Amino acid sequence: MTTMSSNEKLLPNGTTGYKLTKEDFAQINRRNLIGFQAGWNYERMQHSGYLWIILPQLRKIYGDNTEGLKTAARTHCAPFFNTSNFLNTIITGIDLAIEEEEGLQSLETVASLKTGLMGPLASIGDSIFGSLLPTIFGALAANMAIAGNPLGIFIWIAVNIVVDWFRCKQTHIAYDQGMKLVTTMSDQLNAITDAATVMGVFMVGALVSTNVGIVISAPIDLGGVTVDLQHICNMICPKLVPAALVGAVYWLLGRKGMTSTKAIFIVLIVAIVLGGLGWIAKG
Repeated sequence: MTTMSSNEKLLPNGTTGYKLTKEDFAQINRRNLIGFQAGWNYERMQHSGYLWIILPQLRKIYGDNTEGLKTAARTHCAPFFNTSNFLNTIITGIDLAIEEEEGLQSLETVASLKTGLMGPLASIGDSIFGSLLPTIFGALAANMAIAGNPLGIFIWIAVNIVVDWFRCKQTHIAYDQGMKLVTTMSDQLNAITDAATVMGVFMVGALVSTNVGIVISAPIDLGGVTVDLQHICNMICPKLVPAALVGAVYWLLGRKGMTSTKAIFIVLIVAIVLGGLGWIAKG
C-alpha cells in the first residue's frame, strides 16, 4: 500500500492527490462483505465498521500518520451511523469521491451526507434485501426442499451471490456519481444534503409510529367514572404516547454523562416496573 509520511508535501486541501483504483474498490468491497458489522455497538452502531472498510483508502488520500488522516478518522468515528449493510457502500462511494476531490474541506459535508442518507437507505435496503427477497426466494427454496427438489438450495445460493455482486457494483456507481456531484453539481450539493436530511427525519417519524408500540392501560377513576387516558391521547394526536417516549429518550441522550446504553437500561427498567403495575401495555 502506497502511503506517505507526515513530513511529505500535501496539496492545499490536505490530500496527497491520490485517485482510487480498481484494487482500492476490491479492497473496500472485501472488507465490507466480511467485516462491516464486526464493530457494531449500541453507542454508535456501525461507525467503527464504516471507518475500517475505508481506512486504507483514507491513508492514501491524506497520507499515512498525518494530521489530516487523524482528523478524517475522528470525523468518521464521531457521529452515530447505522444503515442497511446492503446499500451502505452507496454512501461510501460518494464519500470517497468527495474527500478525494476536496479533502479536509469536505468532512462536514460528508458527515451531513452520511446522516441524511443512512435513514432512507436503511429503510429501502432492509425492506428489499432484508425482507422481500429472503421471503420470496426463501419460501421458494424451502418448498422445493420439502418436495425433495435439491434445486432450491442452488436458487438460494444464486440469489445471495447476485445480492453480494450488487453490493460490490454499487460502490463503483456511487463513486462515479460522487465525482459528478463534486465536478458538475457542486452548487446543488447543499440542497441534496438538506433534502436527504429532511427525508431521514421523515423516516424516523415513520419508524416511531410503526415500531414503538406502547399504550397507557392504567385505569383512572374520577368520581366513579372511569377515564380512558389512552383514548384521550389518541384524540389529541394518534401515536402521542410513542412520540412522547421517543422525545423523552432524546432528551435523556442530551444530558451530560448519558449514553445510549444507559438510556436503554432506563427504558427497560421503567417499562418493566410500569408494566408490572399494569399502567402501560404493548400497543
